[in-house]
Formats: sequence, structure tokens, C-alpha cells
Amino acid sequence: MVITAWKDWSVHSVDGTFGILFGHRPYWWVQETMIYPNQSTPCLEQFPITCETGPGSPSGHAMGSSCVWYVMVTAALSYTVGQTNKSAVTLYRVTWSFLWSVFWIIQISVCISRVFIATHFPHQVILGVIAGMLVAEAFEHTPAIQTASLRTYIKTNLFLLISALSFYLILKLIDIDLLWSVPKAKKWCANPDWINIDTTPFAGLVRNLGALFGLGLGINSEMFIRSCKGKNGYKISFRILCIAASLATLQLYDFIKIPTHTEYLFYTLSFCKSAAIPLTVVALVPYCIHLLMKPTEKKLN
Repeated sequence: MVITAWKDWSVHSVDGTFGILFGHRPYWWVQETMIYPNQSTPCLEQFPITCETGPGSPSGHAMGSSCVWYVMVTAALSYTVGQTNKSAVTLYRVTWSFLWSVFWIIQISVCISRVFIATHFPHQVILGVIAGMLVAEAFEHTPAIQTASLRTYIKTNLFLLISALSFYLILKLIDIDLLWSVPKAKKWCANPDWINIDTTPFAGLVRNLGALFGLGLGINSEMFIRSCKGKNGYKISFRILCIAASLATLQLYDFIKIPTHTEYLFYTLSFCKSAAIPLTVVALVPYCIHLLMKPTEKKLN
């Protein structure tokens, strides 16, 4: 979640800072380019998820996917490092090959899907994958993220928000509009109903700032300390139950639809929902499982 928040901030800042990354999306670019002679513009099929309103470069989906999966793969491999006997080395090599193969299969699939629906060019998804891996590598070597205080999380949130808004206002003063892509999306989207405020540059930033804040609340809560930091936190049964309950809870969150008719209300509720999800998964669900396991332990004793 921390890496995802930084990812959205970096996409927002990079898009605004470097004009070369003001990437057009294929579904509107083919309609406006002067490359094609009259009457020969290619007809690109659009889908409900095609009409994203933010700039196309780098690809946020490719960047987010490579960020998350890079962290998971390297974390999994770290458990197999340290042993020098032959069988352990063989196991590490097999695991390394398998996990990185899965990683690249997933990244290629994400990239192909984004290009197929005409929302990204190939170079945009490639840049997204590379940028995501760089961001993940940078923050993977920052262990303080897992033990940071709530104050640190709040300060980080404020830094990301203020710096992103500062970029926006500075560029606005020199007549560069970060929301330049929104009118193009509205103009060339095949179906107006497919235009969603949820895909604007600020929407992703607000969502991930909320997730970062909720993660800070969860990690520093008494519920997290009693459940995950206690004896149960090391039990496989506890972890499996937490994973199952968390996945079920996340499905329930998908049913919560945020109204989009008022922009400020949407951003506020989006922040709250995004904060509630990690707080629930990190603290509330493990604590409930912890309480349910207590009576069982007493009976066994």
C-alpha cells in the first residue's frame, strides 16, 4: 500500500513535470493525429474500461502491477536465501525461476490487455513496468515502513498531497493544465456513460493516500498489536483464517458504490473507503480472529 501510494504520487508528479510524458491514449489519438489521410483513420474498438481520463504515460496499471508483484516475489525469495547446502541452493534456483516466470507472465498479460482495449500504447506500458520496479526496489529497502508511527504516516500523507497539489498549481500558473486529458476523453469516448471520475489523476492519488492513512492507523492500533504482534501472529492457522476473512471482507467492500455527482463528496468518501479497507484487513479482521481463537485455546487447556 505504501508503494502504491508513492506510485500514484510519482505518476502524478512525473506527468506534470515532464511534457514528454504527457502521453496520449490511442482511442483519442487516432482521432486527432494528422498522420492518417482523410477517411483512413483506423477504427479502434472501445470497451467500458477504455475511456480513462488521465494521461496515458506511464501506464498506472502496469506500474502498479509491477510494483506489487515485484515486492511479493522478492519477499518470497528472501525466505529461501541463507542456506548453503546443495538441496537448498537447488530449491532456491527452482523457486527463483518459477516466481520470476510468473511475474513476467502477469506483467506481459497486463500490458497486452491495456494495449488491446486501446487505452495505452506499447511504450507506455513498458515504461510503467520499469518505473514500478524502480519504485518497489527503492522502498523495499526501507524497513521502517512497517514500524513507522502514525505521526510519520500522517506526515508522509501530507507531503504527498501538498507536493502533488503544488505541482498542479505551479503548472497551472504557467498555463499547463494537468487535466488536459479529461476533455479529450469526454470528446472521443464512444459512450459517455463509460467516462468515470474514478479514473482522473487526483482520484488515484486520493484513494492511495486514504489507503496509506488507513494502514498507518491499523499498524499502530491496539487491535493489531494484540493480534498480529502476539502469540497468534506466528500461528499458521491464524494467518490462514485472517487471509480468508480478509478476502471475504474485501468482496463486501466492492458492493459499496461511491456517488460521483459531486466531485468533492466523491473524493472525501473515496478517501474514507480507501482508509477503511486496510484498517479492516490489518487490524479489525485479525483482532476478531484473535478473539474467536481465545475460547478454543481455553478449552484445549
